[in-house]
Amino acid sequence: MIPLIIQLLSGAIGGNLAGSLMKNFSMGTLGNSIVGILGGGLGGSLLSMATGMDMSGGGMDISGILTSVAGGGVGGGVLMAIIGVIRNAIGK
Repeated sequence: MIPLIIQLLSGAIGGNLAGSLMKNFSMGTLGNSIVGILGGGLGGSLLSMATGMDMSGGGMDISGILTSVAGGGVGGGVLMAIIGVIRNAIGK
């Protein structure tokens, strides 16, 4: 459960960071956070599956925590950028 929480929080941070870097695609703090949370959960899960790390057990080490942070943050930022681009394309 803790890895998922780390991934979701990292996703929210990643979504807001991507939104601040790409102002044209930003959806505001709340929108960036929501999309980032979704992307963080997906990105963190995909990265843990790709690396073969089993984070369902309670024994997380530093590499597991870093994988959750990296996967969540990148996943949140990427999904925010994708949704922002689609939103801008539809709005034009």
